[in-house]
Parts: sequence; C-alpha cells; structure tokens
Amino acid sequence: MLSELSIKNFAIIDELQVSFGDGLNVISGETGAGKSIIIGAVSLLLGDRATTEMIRTQADSATVEAFFDIAANKPLQDKITAMGFATGEELVIRRLISHTGKNKAFINGQMATLVNLAAVSELLINICGQHEHQVILNTENHIDILDEFGGCLPARYAYAEIYNQYQHIRTQMEKLKNLRSSSEEKTDLFKFQLKEIQDINPQPAEDTALADEKKVLVNFQKLSGWAKLAYDLLYGEKDSVIVKLKEVQNQVKEIKKIDANLKLADTDIESSFITLQEAALTLRDYGKNLFFDSERLVAIDERLELLNRLKRKYSGSLEGVFHKKQEIEEDLKRVFSVEEELEKLCKKEEIIKDDLQQNALKLSQIRKQAAKKLREVVEKEIHALNMPHASFHVNFNKCAADKTVESFEQTGGDEIEFYLVTNKGEESKPLNKIASGGELSRIILALKNVLSRTGSVASIVFDEVDNGIGGATAEIVGRKLKEVSANHQVICITHLPQIACFGDKHMYVSKKVVKGRTITFVEELDDEQKIEEISRMLGGVNVTKATREHASEMINGSKAYKLGN
Repeated sequence: MLSELSIKNFAIIDELQVSFGDGLNVISGETGAGKSIIIGAVSLLLGDRATTEMIRTQADSATVEAFFDIAANKPLQDKITAMGFATGEELVIRRLISHTGKNKAFINGQMATLVNLAAVSELLINICGQHEHQVILNTENHIDILDEFGGCLPARYAYAEIYNQYQHIRTQMEKLKNLRSSSEEKTDLFKFQLKEIQDINPQPAEDTALADEKKVLVNFQKLSGWAKLAYDLLYGEKDSVIVKLKEVQNQVKEIKKIDANLKLADTDIESSFITLQEAALTLRDYGKNLFFDSERLVAIDERLELLNRLKRKYSGSLEGVFHKKQEIEEDLKRVFSVEEELEKLCKKEEIIKDDLQQNALKLSQIRKQAAKKLREVVEKEIHALNMPHASFHVNFNKCAADKTVESFEQTGGDEIEFYLVTNKGEESKPLNKIASGGELSRIILALKNVLSRTGSVASIVFDEVDNGIGGATAEIVGRKLKEVSANHQVICITHLPQIACFGDKHMYVSKKVVKGRTITFVEELDDEQKIEEISRMLGGVNVTKATREHASEMINGSKAYKLGN
C-alpha cells in the first residue's frame, strides 16, 4: 500500500507531501492544478522513463520518493529479497532526475535499475489510465486477461514447457535437414580438407623442431669453428686451460708438503680438472659430428612450406590445424549420421506433438469455462454501470481443436478477442471498434473490479475513470470503485462529485502564484471541507445552501452504502 508520496521540483510542483490511506483515496481539484502530475510522479517510481523536461523550471534536479507498507505482501517481500535488495515490512523507492543526465533510482536506499523498478511494480501498484485503455484495446492482451482471471496460468505454464521442448526439437530437425540438403557438397569439402591434413601428417611442435634444425645447418661453418676453437683452448694446445690447471695442481701439492694449513683440497682442483676435460671432449665430439647436408636443408624447407601452408589455411598454428582436423572429423560423423539422428528426432517429435496437442486442448477447454464465467461477471458489472443492454463475450476466433500443432503459439492454440454489444439490436463487434470513451471507461472499470478479486497487486490508481460519464452512471462508478477498494487500496482522480463522495480519504489539489511562480498544493480535507469541495464540484463557483445540503446528503448516502448492494 502506498502510504506517503514526496515530490520536489517536478513539473509545476515545488515541494509536496501526500499521505494516502486504506480504501478509496479521492483526488480532486481545479483543471490544470497538477492532479495528473502526481500520477506521473508515481509512474516514475514504477520504472517509467524520465526526461529533463520533467524538472521544474530553474531547478537543477527533481526528486520523487514514496513509502509503501508491504507488511501484508509476502510475495513482494520475497521478490525484493531475491533481487538482492534489503527488505522488511516497509519499502522506499526514490527517483532522482538531473539536468546532467545522471538519473538515479533507489530501492530501500540501494541503487537500482528501471528494470528493477518495473519488476517490483508488478506486485506493487497498477495505474489505470490512458495506457490501461490501450492495454485493454490491444487484442494480444485479451488472452492474458482471460488466463489471469480464469486461473488458467498453471495449465498454460505446463503447456508452454512442452511447447518449448517441441520448438527445440523442430529447430534441431531443421538444422539436420539443412545439413542433409547440402551434405554432398559439404562432405566433399570435409573429405578434401581432411585428406590434405592427413597427407601432410603434421606432428606436434614439428615446425619448431625443423626451424631449429635448419638454423644449425645454415650456421654449420660458424658452429664448427667455434667448437674447434673452444676445444683447443681447453685441451688441444700446449698452453691450454687443462695443461695450466695441471700445473696449478702440482704447485698446490708442493705447498702442502711444507704448509698443511693451506685450505684447498686436492679434490676441488681434481673435480674442476675432470669437468673441463669432459667439456673439452664434448666440444670435440660436437664439432666432429657437425656436417653440412644440402639435401636435408632442401627437405626441411619443403616440409616447412607444407606446414606453413596448413597453418595459413587453418588458424595460423599447428594447434589450430589439429583442432580443425578434429572438427572436420566430427562434422563428417554428423553428416554420416544425419539420417539416423533425423529418424530419432522424428519419433520424439511425434510423441511430443501428441502431448502438446493434448495439453493445448485441455488449456482450451479450461479457457472456455473461464470465458463463460468472465462473460457472466463482466456483464453483471457493466449492467450495474448503467449499460443495461450491453453484452460482453470472449470470442474464440480460432480454437486449438481447429488448428494443427505446427500453428500453435507460446500461449496455446487459441486466438481470443473480447467482443461487446452496447445497445439492444446491434451485432457483436470487437471491443476496440465499438466502445466510446464513456463506455470504454466503464468496461475497464468492470474488468478491473473483476480482476481485482484475483489479482495480487496491492494498489490501483484510476486516472480519468470518469471520462465521458455523469449523473446516475457516475454514482454507480463510485460504488464500483468502493467495491474495488475492499480488496485493494484505490487512488482515484475525479471531477465528479458522485464519485468523490465515496472517498474514505479526500485530497484537494490547487495551484497558486507565489512570488511570480506557480506552485501546486495538496490539502487533505476534513468532513466540513469535503462538503465544500463536493459542493464546488456540484455547483461550480456559486455554492448555495441547497448545494451544500445536497453534498452532505451524497456523503451520508455513500457512507450508508454497503458493498455488494
């Protein structure tokens, strides 16, 4: 339930605080005072897009904030928690609109997105205005309205699950059929590519190994010379390192004969001698084993060219070539098994088609029962709304039984549209082709009253519900709004006293010019002020004693009205 609404620097509103209560909250006032602006502010909290034009002239930013009591709305609390926001029995939503373009939204003090706000609003509040008219008139929404009213959603969800499985199978089959239709061409390509790779038969890291071998062959003379020189320096010359190290070893022995305190072990020099000797022999053997093989160099170049051609063609590396080979082999397996897979899917399709058809027929039957019930309750409502000769029915343009499974939709096999007859002797026509403004307002109110008994939304806002009506019809609409308020908090903007008199709480919106600026004010009316406002709505500028008495009678009559009468 919406408890408090705070608006600052929004449109012509400077700063405003509005409190709402249970039951029917009525908002009235002069034309252009800002009543609909208040509803626009609420729409922002529900995820509507914001523009800088909404900011009050000369202000840097605009703020809209609302406090909701959600203690009795456990599904909404669970949803807020699941979205990652702090929750409890209270909910605070705030929108900030800035000229800098950095608009922000908050849920219980945490940054939120417009998607978050829209998700919360599904269980929080519904605004029934011009947009609602469009929703009702849109034929595509009629099936959703019927399903929500008739409790068809569990059967619809069960059908939708099977429908998604069926569509998945159809998608797989379509892919396989496309593969089969081009299998000959693709198979030839796959075979050619696989043969090309198999003929060259690359080995892991072969290109690197060949490049290293080529480098040795190309630098044969340098490597041979360096090896011989290094060997001579270590061992081959008369004054080589090893010869001199042998002399060092002899000198150390002579020293230790006289002075045993020399801390140099014979084994240290001996190990160095052995290590250098082994190094020298290794260099000698390395140099002897080096030879230049021109034929091998040509063979390496030719092999590298083959490998590089594969690498250029398949991903630039040997790893890419191996991956491509595996991919081709898998593609060939799929090509060869297309018929087998298609046969399996065809069997699955037949089974699931039968299951889908049965569920669609079951859903259709449930809808027909719901349509009959919806017709009865809506007609009862619109007759009570001073349309005694009107009749409403749910037209099944097509039923699941009349269609093939292939033409079923996500919502089932039914095509549904609301039809209406407003006057006696006329033929039934689609709702969006027959209803006038006043009739449409009553139809929407009738549907809202019916759906509110089953819906989960906490609050309903009616904007322009009194469009095109008056007199006795307006009083009936007031009674219907009162009935809706028994199940939900209702906030209603109205110009009609016949509706306003039913309000449990009445707010009056006015505007004044203060220091050259137009400012909107909202005042909650007490009993005496409520009489004055309804008198104004009845008599205009000149309010007489008789008008006040009439207003008082209307208010007392609304209090005496009992729901269901």
